[in-house]
Amino acid sequence: MSKNVSFSRREFLAATTVIALSSCVHRARASNRQPNILFVMPDQMRGQALGCMGNLDVKTPNLDRLASEGILFRNTFANSPVCCPARGILQTGLYCHRNGMVANDLRLREEHTTIAEILRSHGYRTGFIGKWHLDGGKRLPGYIPPGPRRQGYEFWAANECHHNYFDSQYFRDTPDPIPIKQFETEIWTDLGLEFLEQSHKEERPFYLTIQMGPPHDPYKAPPEYGAIYNPETIHLPPNYIQRPNLPGRNELSEYYAMITSIDDQIGRLMKALDELGMAEDTLFLFSSDHGDMLGSHGQVLKRKPWEESVQVPGILRYPRKVKAGRTEETLLSHIDFLPTLLGLCGIAPNVELQGTDLSRLVLGKNKNSPDSVYFQIFGPSLACNTPEGWRGIRTNHYKYARFKEKPWVLYDLEEDPYEMNNMVNETTARKLIAEMDKKIDEWMYRTGDSWNYNWTYPIEDNGCLYKSETFYTVDEYFAWAKKHPS
Repeated sequence: MSKNVSFSRREFLAATTVIALSSCVHRARASNRQPNILFVMPDQMRGQALGCMGNLDVKTPNLDRLASEGILFRNTFANSPVCCPARGILQTGLYCHRNGMVANDLRLREEHTTIAEILRSHGYRTGFIGKWHLDGGKRLPGYIPPGPRRQGYEFWAANECHHNYFDSQYFRDTPDPIPIKQFETEIWTDLGLEFLEQSHKEERPFYLTIQMGPPHDPYKAPPEYGAIYNPETIHLPPNYIQRPNLPGRNELSEYYAMITSIDDQIGRLMKALDELGMAEDTLFLFSSDHGDMLGSHGQVLKRKPWEESVQVPGILRYPRKVKAGRTEETLLSHIDFLPTLLGLCGIAPNVELQGTDLSRLVLGKNKNSPDSVYFQIFGPSLACNTPEGWRGIRTNHYKYARFKEKPWVLYDLEEDPYEMNNMVNETTARKLIAEMDKKIDEWMYRTGDSWNYNWTYPIEDNGCLYKSETFYTVDEYFAWAKKHPS
């Protein structure tokens, strides 16, 4: 009897050893595997509009939880705070003057290598859902055919651009429109869940980006979300200036209501990742293309150097390798997204990228980060009340922007976080302005930028640059600009 018991113990010890070794191998494989990437990007959501960023009004419980389970980057910025230029940077890792997306309604040239193409070449399944806004030409109907114009994305459920969030359409692989008869954040998430369920059945990692239209104006949320907010109790920031025809509390409450709708969709995606067993190995990134002034400084929309325009959300969760509950003050901008994501995937790109790989900082291995963020806007915009193109920088201490011929704004962000005291004309600031000008010169030299790249929108096209079914290249724009000086 004792012999049999002894034999059973040996069998038991052998079995548990095999299980333990198998578990170690599984953990080793999992720790070395490339992460999935889910990048959700709403349009025109400013970085201040999050509960975890200290906003007292907006309700974002799921995004706040996402931040608490990963890293909240409090200083995340759009290098070119307007739709197409920002999207071009995020796709290529190149500044606007290098990728050609210097304005809205251009087409990203197929010769550029995108994040989807890089990841796909390394075995990733790639998917794009939502607002594309990189194909140029007229925005409607919005069909982009399969092939090079999709820039490396396999799964496709998108349209070019529109701002009717209750009654629109999207396309898959044929020019037959698929109606959207609900608030669009929901349908984009439905399609995202479809992609995740398909990816769960595959061995390869995935890269999926969901790019939503809200909370971009017009400021109108579904009634059930609008009812959450009382405009009379909405806090206006200290730098808000009341002027005729500017957004006020009503618009701000609808803006927040749209964000809460987005937040609910983030909750659905987080739940799906948990249920599919994919959360641990999925790098979940949440940001936006640019912010929205919403009456701050008496201004509307974007294309401005103020924080409400350039600051965007920055949340990154990657449970397997990123410690939860971190808050980072490091300067992070769109130009850094692509090299950082590739770094986290262990991929060394074979193309030029102009940003900084912050993957080691994300993984807690060092604190090295850029000492400033570089901004660029080309040409004036009547709609956005931007008088001419400008360049700027932001450090942890100062914000500075200038036109070609003169300085524009200078703020001490430590003493003046709401940017209410423009020091640009103060005699005591001359030395600081000279230092800031030198930094801009260095950025322009380093990136290959030039003041000669400024140009003017042809007003006869109502601010939209297109001609029939073709599109302008950046070279055509700059040639046009030389013949039509501002």
